[in-house]
Amino acid sequence: MTKPITRKMRCAIYTRKSNEAGLEQEFNSLHAQREACEAYIASQKSEGWVLVRDQYDDGGVSGGTLERPGLKRLMQEVEDGLVDVIVVYKIDRLSRSLADFAKLVEVFDQHGVTFVSVTQSFNTTTSMGRLTLNILLSFAQFEREVTAERIRDKVAASRKKGMWMGGVPPYGYRVENRKLLVDEDTAAHVRWIFARFLEVGSGTELARELATRGIQTSRGNRIDKKYLYRMLNNRAYIGEAKHKGDSYPGEHDAIVDRETWDRVHAILKESPRKRAARTRADTPALLKGLLFGPDGAAFSPTHTRKGDRLYRYYVSQTVLKHGAGSCPVGRVPAGEIEAAVIEQLRAVFRQPEIVAGTWKTARTHADDITEVDARAALQQLDPLWDELFPAEQARIVGLAIERVDIAVDSVNVRLRMDGLSGLAREMLAGGVGMAA
Repeated sequence: MTKPITRKMRCAIYTRKSNEAGLEQEFNSLHAQREACEAYIASQKSEGWVLVRDQYDDGGVSGGTLERPGLKRLMQEVEDGLVDVIVVYKIDRLSRSLADFAKLVEVFDQHGVTFVSVTQSFNTTTSMGRLTLNILLSFAQFEREVTAERIRDKVAASRKKGMWMGGVPPYGYRVENRKLLVDEDTAAHVRWIFARFLEVGSGTELARELATRGIQTSRGNRIDKKYLYRMLNNRAYIGEAKHKGDSYPGEHDAIVDRETWDRVHAILKESPRKRAARTRADTPALLKGLLFGPDGAAFSPTHTRKGDRLYRYYVSQTVLKHGAGSCPVGRVPAGEIEAAVIEQLRAVFRQPEIVAGTWKTARTHADDITEVDARAALQQLDPLWDELFPAEQARIVGLAIERVDIAVDSVNVRLRMDGLSGLAREMLAGGVGMAA
């Protein structure tokens, strides 16, 4: 009598552990799961069950997501028709989410794959197996949600006691033994940032100054305006712990005193537009003392406000003394004339004859400066200009320009060669851009 041929059933074992604790051990939870599954497959040898060579393991990965390397490889093998049976130690090793598991079972059905749990014996190809599966998965999801609620309650209780509950420590602190400790080096930067903000009142200006000083985040990134405002609003700096909008006394030490915090937040409560307007008003006029009209009279900086907007001008002394119409050019918008002069000045940095004149003047102070050095120094100013602080821009304009004469249809800039040579020496020494 001919013995019936038993079809081989290719079995893949999937193992998972939610955290990495113990994975470094020679025999860990993943090994224990695999051993039990291998024994079960061996017991089904008479049914044609054979173990595939590949291993599908996910150590330290939550069962609440399908984004797992081992599971993804297994599902690819299923879709390629290389697996007939998937064997797991328990159902929740494959997924703790009922919705996710339903997606997996749907893929299994499409490719004729059977799912087997070693410790919860059933087969998904039967209606009773499906019923059992749904019941078990419902309890697994319930357990997961209860655990999550318990963790959230524990975190809330701990935060109310002022305890540090992990994550990236605020700039100025370090973590030791699960506690926040003040890091004096970076804490000094935090104190300086709060104090400097009281002086400038502008996150944009302060971010530029931090970039020039080379102060970066603990990860080596640039401190931009957004990062600055998060720092200025972080109550950890006054020794408090925050949870869901409420603050509690923290276990850690404060970096910023309460008076400074209150003064900073009094500024932050102002409209950003008003603070920006005030910052612009405090910005030094670039052409103060340098601008002259067609009649030789000097122009003085002034400004007016309309609502929240600030308008800056340069007004002729002739007009101030004798009234409108006494000078063909009585008043010019500050932004327009400053932009025109700066554009000429930046073009000057690239002109060969200016470079040669700067070099000759610079040699009287330092014999070792070459023409190549002078050219390189002046050319650095062009791309660097927009990064400089307004006060530094005004200083450079005062060094490089002797006077600016404006007529009805022209602007003439007279340079100071000794000032340009001084700038070249500063650039070579790395001194430009550091002043606030």
